[in-house]
Amino acid sequence: MNILIICLTLISAFLITFILMPFLIRYFRAKKEGQQIREVGPKWHAAKSGTPTMGGSLFILASVITSIWVAILQGWLTNTLWALLFTLVMYGLIGMWDDSIKIFQHQNEGFKPWQKALAQVIVALIFAVIYQHEGFQMGFGNWQLGWLYGIFIIFWLVGFSNAVNLTDGLDGLVSGLAIISFLTYFVIAIYQHQYDVALFCLAIVGALAGFFPFNHKPAKIFMGDMGSLALGGALAAVALILHHEFSLLLIGIIYVIETASVILQVASFKLTGKRIFKMSPIHHHFEMSGWSEWKIDYVFWTIGAIGSVLTLGLLWLTNH
Repeated sequence: MNILIICLTLISAFLITFILMPFLIRYFRAKKEGQQIREVGPKWHAAKSGTPTMGGSLFILASVITSIWVAILQGWLTNTLWALLFTLVMYGLIGMWDDSIKIFQHQNEGFKPWQKALAQVIVALIFAVIYQHEGFQMGFGNWQLGWLYGIFIIFWLVGFSNAVNLTDGLDGLVSGLAIISFLTYFVIAIYQHQYDVALFCLAIVGALAGFFPFNHKPAKIFMGDMGSLALGGALAAVALILHHEFSLLLIGIIYVIETASVILQVASFKLTGKRIFKMSPIHHHFEMSGWSEWKIDYVFWTIGAIGSVLTLGLLWLTNH
């Protein structure tokens, strides 16, 4: 992948998102379709009520359009790229369904947990079938696991789509983290000469860069479940296709920590009646401790970047 293609991909995805986002924000405001803020969250988040959501729809569209036209130009329109785009779009549609219920019923809870989980599992199952059909290794290293690896694929996609969704609770937090994560996988894909995967990652980076100016604090629009579920599912799919599945535990360390904080909080309260954190996910704990949203963003982005650099360093050491 040469510099020209890299620049074209980034610029295309960035401009589509950046130019069209103000129109999307004005449309949602005119329709009075905004996010409902949870009553159990920090009280000061109530000021964000009514902020337009589903901004993820535009950066998903920008990523898809850019990936396809650059892939056609370069001859990279492979089944692998289609599988990644399928995952991004389908998890986005699940999130859109959830967001729509919240908006039109004017409440923060979307559809029932089992409905969301079932939809996520179905999409993950389809991805697993495509993955096997395309001849990707169904196992780790020399271990061929067959259908057991298929179960792992479903767990990874559903798990990380929800992990990123849990992390999306502060202005700009997931936008910045996802840029770091997809940039890291772009580097890994380039190293493996999987240019179709690298293109996909780069298109998302460009689209998120165009989205970030409208999403950082004070956010003019949220990505919604549509954006966060799509990003989480796409990250897991990329890690699986590159066969660096467990690298996501380090590259996505913040997503893991956020999810673990919720699990620990719920388990502790049910077992002992006491809470470990002032509020979960853990970014709310730091808010309740007096940290500003910007401070939490900067610290979490730094941790995510360190995790990504460590991952690249470990990969370089194991190959030299």
